[in-house]
Amino acid sequence: MKKILGIVGSPRLNGNTHVLVSKIIEGAEKAGASGDIILLKDLDIKECDGCHSCWKGNECSKHDDMNKLYPKIIESEIIIFGTPVYWYGPTALMKAFLDRFVYFNCPGNREKIKGKRVLLVVPFEEDDLRTARPLINMFEKSFQYLEMTLIEKIIVPGIGEKGAILKKQERLDKCYELGKKLAIRDEL
Repeated sequence: MKKILGIVGSPRLNGNTHVLVSKIIEGAEKAGASGDIILLKDLDIKECDGCHSCWKGNECSKHDDMNKLYPKIIESEIIIFGTPVYWYGPTALMKAFLDRFVYFNCPGNREKIKGKRVLLVVPFEEDDLRTARPLINMFEKSFQYLEMTLIEKIIVPGIGEKGAILKKQERLDKCYELGKKLAIRDEL
């Protein structure tokens, strides 16, 4: 059974990002995968201060909820990173989460993340796709650096108001079908 982890970086419960990630997980579970969704808004994740304690084989020096997430990240075969665009980048919640991936940058932990398949889910208010480009570039570079494989990008412009995605059934259906494919196929 494939393990799929959805990370929601939006501060809105049941907002557009949450709904999109949930649809992917729902489809995956329907097809037999194990799905889990983490709402970063409910966690205490501190900033990385570059102490490199993790590089010495120690637990992260920050005593927060991220230390509980590392095992979930490692156990997952596929990770969904979902964040709306905030000022042409991810939310502060998602950025703090991604910054703490320095744990996987050290040689001793790199193998725990290397080759992991990831998806990016990015809804945003503006209609111009270029609005999301800086955010997408940041994730692409980060995934490439960590040797993770970006298999799909769900980019949804024009949905700023909470619940606006519910009026775009074709997008919801696409996410659901994508989840089913993730559960049964090793390649997309």
